[in-house]
Amino acid sequence: MAKPNCIEFFREEPIPILYEDRSVLAIDKPAGWMLVPLSWRDTTRNLQAAIVSSISAGDYWARSRNLKFLKYIHRLDADTSGVLLFAKSEGALKTIADMFESRKMEKVYLAVTGVPPKENAWQCQLHLAPAPKDYGRVIVDEKGKDAVTDFRVVASASGRHLIEARPHTGRQHQIRVHLASAGCPILGDELYGRASKSPMALRAVGLAYPDPFTHRAVAIRAPVENFLIKNGFPVASYKVEFQSVVATPRPATGSTAKNLTPPARPPAGSTAPVPPRRAPTRETNTAAPTPAPPPRTGGA
Repeated sequence: MAKPNCIEFFREEPIPILYEDRSVLAIDKPAGWMLVPLSWRDTTRNLQAAIVSSISAGDYWARSRNLKFLKYIHRLDADTSGVLLFAKSEGALKTIADMFESRKMEKVYLAVTGVPPKENAWQCQLHLAPAPKDYGRVIVDEKGKDAVTDFRVVASASGRHLIEARPHTGRQHQIRVHLASAGCPILGDELYGRASKSPMALRAVGLAYPDPFTHRAVAIRAPVENFLIKNGFPVASYKVEFQSVVATPRPATGSTAKNLTPPARPPAGSTAPVPPRRAPTRETNTAAPTPAPPPRTGGA
């Protein structure tokens, strides 16, 4: 049975699947979906609840994969879009969640600010803690948990500044608070910046890690073109690069990643075959998803 490369809920835009193997599935989470407990019924935008409902209903995207379990391993804020990783089993959930805790995950984000940073590159190590009298807000607190983020200015255009953020820890609102503390709040971030009608300009664009089961490098990228264009930057101004893996283009669909690198041509005048090259990483394809048959019932 062909596997669609998107998740489809009733009356919702399809959510692209960026990467999949036997243990995990990564999506390009749209802004607006929340990652909250299943018991939280105060929102119709509970992504985990929608996925559980869709799997239980036997919707095609899940049925074609014989999925019985799918749970997010880490979190993205509701207004943050981009790479979000899910586990296909309890065992994979615990194992890969431990990798996030032990800082074995390379995470890459893009943010846009309207204030020029004082430096082109810097590291922020401000400790963070929940605000004691303001639920949902995080503050800088020397008694809080350690938080480390590397920042780099990528481009500037029309009073806007594109910043690459690489968090080494995974604290709530870490990038948002660290940038606000540097005097560079993210555009559209009403909690730590100014009120705005524009969406928050923060996107998770890359995730790389050593697969704990196959011991191969995994590199997952989310498309950046629309994000760049909407924020006034040329498409050529940024490309996701990982420091921990070597990137090799590859397709996203299928339960496992296959090496589709074309075989090298033999040198001129030679008839000896040349073995195909092996790709060192499992890589994603950010092409737009193809439509799948409609789901049986509503999910969200």
